[in-house]
Amino acid sequence: MKTNILMSSISLIAMLGLGMQPGLAKADEGHSHASSSGHGCCEMMMGHRGHDTNSADHLRHLLKHQKEIGLTEEQVKKLKAIELDFDRGRIKSDAEIQVAERELRALAEDEKADLSAIEAKVKQSEMLEVGLRMLAFKARHDALAVLTPEQRAKGNAGHGSMMQGMQGMSGMHQMMGAPHGGSPGAGH
Repeated sequence: MKTNILMSSISLIAMLGLGMQPGLAKADEGHSHASSSGHGCCEMMMGHRGHDTNSADHLRHLLKHQKEIGLTEEQVKKLKAIELDFDRGRIKSDAEIQVAERELRALAEDEKADLSAIEAKVKQSEMLEVGLRMLAFKARHDALAVLTPEQRAKGNAGHGSMMQGMQGMSGMHQMMGAPHGGSPGAGH
């Protein structure tokens, strides 16, 4: 009896926890989690599944404004290679994370599942998240290494302005009664 109550409690906690993960909920609805981020720049880089979006946005910003920043053809070629490598890794990592989370959900629903198996799956999922975050940091680090100090300043200034604009838009959505990162009346 105590085992059933314990497993039911763990199952409920796990399901509630999984339902609260923004990236997974969006992926299950068929949305890309890149569109689910309504976070500020620092929060995006530090977690909550926005880390990859910020790095990708920064790379796109650099490439889009290559003339204003003063990038050479060689720098553009290197940045495009970094962007492609990052996209490959992000797509693969996202898929692995989704599979691990679905496996965890199945374990949590199984009354006979061993707690050590659930713990191992939680740790696996978290390590995949760590790997994705590190991939994002590496892409940003590699991109900045391609730039001169002057180009970094120009690129960061323009990207910072863009991120502030996005924060302002997110704030407007919240003031208008929209769910975090969504549009008014859109249920998630």
